[in-house]
Amino acid sequence: MHKHDFLPSAPGLGMYVNVKAPNDETLLSKLYGPDGKFMFTSHSPGEHTICIQSNSTNLISFGSNKLRVHFDIQVGEHPVDYATIDTKDKVKQVTNGLEHLMGEVNHIIKEQEYQRLREEHYRQKSEDTNSNVLWWAIAQTVILTSVGIWQIKRFKDFLIAKKVV
Repeated sequence: MHKHDFLPSAPGLGMYVNVKAPNDETLLSKLYGPDGKFMFTSHSPGEHTICIQSNSTNLISFGSNKLRVHFDIQVGEHPVDYATIDTKDKVKQVTNGLEHLMGEVNHIIKEQEYQRLREEHYRQKSEDTNSNVLWWAIAQTVILTSVGIWQIKRFKDFLIAKKVV
């Protein structure tokens, strides 16, 4: 027994469906995502052409993976509510778009939090550096003032010792 393992469709992989009536009139020509259903109604009897092809031109994407297509043909008169089918397809497309946008929003929120942390770290480093510069300036002022006072005192003592004053 040969077991078939199918993986979920690759992102962006879809199928292009083209249906032609016996008189070469195009009944359906649409691009579908990884999942989809199509139906058509023909008023012409005879052999219809159904062409299904991948939207990917990159054959490497298939590689060793298998592509699964479930094909069910129903012939005859069946009442079909096309509005419901289109609505479901549109809801699925909107849902997929919404999920994509939610992922992007989460990514943006994480990026903002990362930038906020970096900014906080940078601000703390800047404040530490400014504090160190301030204390160094105070230390230099105290040292220069002390040296100046000491020099004045030594100069005064020198002048008194030489009896100039």
